[in-house]
Amino acid sequence: MDTHARLQQLLRERGWTEYKLSKECGLAQSTIGNIFRRNTVPSVATLETICRGFGITMSQFFADTDMVELTPDMKELFDCWVCLTPSQKSAAIQMLKAMSHDNE
Repeated sequence: MDTHARLQQLLRERGWTEYKLSKECGLAQSTIGNIFRRNTVPSVATLETICRGFGITMSQFFADTDMVELTPDMKELFDCWVCLTPSQKSAAIQMLKAMSHDNE
């Protein structure tokens, strides 16, 4: 994967400038600028900081396919989900389906 192309893609998707990225991730504007203008590859630590600024994980940064970004509520739900037994998961799905039909 081309790191620079991925960074540019994330900037475009969010409508961010390099300056906005530097503010969101807390890195110096010169650090972000050097990555793009000098075509340097950021260190792992710098890339982790940039990913936090974008609100994504390193896995999401390097994913070849679109990944769903979890909101805090979705993460809480998922964290609870993984602890359920298969029968509890089935009951939870039935309850959620019933609740979503009530809203129609």
